[in-house]
Amino acid sequence: MRELTPRQAQVLDLIRRTVSLEGRPPTRPEMAKALGLASTNAIHKLLQGLAARGAIALTPNAARGIRLVEQGGLPLIGRVAAGSPVLAIENVMGRYPVDPSLFRPRADYLLQVRGLSMRDEGILDGDWLVVHRTQEAKSGQLVVARLGNDVTVKRLKLRGAKAELVPANPDFDIIRLDLTREPLAIEGIAVGVIRNLSAQAGLS
Repeated sequence: MRELTPRQAQVLDLIRRTVSLEGRPPTRPEMAKALGLASTNAIHKLLQGLAARGAIALTPNAARGIRLVEQGGLPLIGRVAAGSPVLAIENVMGRYPVDPSLFRPRADYLLQVRGLSMRDEGILDGDWLVVHRTQEAKSGQLVVARLGNDVTVKRLKLRGAKAELVPANPDFDIIRLDLTREPLAIEGIAVGVIRNLSAQAGLS
């Protein structure tokens, strides 16, 4: 990536921090306010410069249509668009310097956790679940599962042709499936958790 100007580097850092804390990029007015700029025109030019240097990709006519384009590490998946593959480009919020070989089996991506359904296993809102991509899972494993257009993180329990996706929080219901009639697609198994301390600070 070509060298950035100081102002471009400032904007890129703001985008990274906002994605890390909020799970989404900032809007142009939010960036203008954070950087003390009176107009979004300057932000537009800075974003175009970052895109030209390969630091970000821009989606036209989208308020938050900014995607970090960073090499190395693992992709961080945010909210999964309905019906799209987990690793589809529109779901990737950026890449982070996490060594995939530190995990067994090897990690393929990070998934930003939403909600508290796995709270009692120490997996909290905003944490990054480290995931090995696979379509197969054993009973008892913590899985990333797709149910229709939704992707969820739960403990898998298999009993013959019956499956349960079990939360670790009594406020959430067990999802029960008859595999002869209801599809269950496994997107991966959890191989680690990275605590997002910034997100937890916002809950205190």
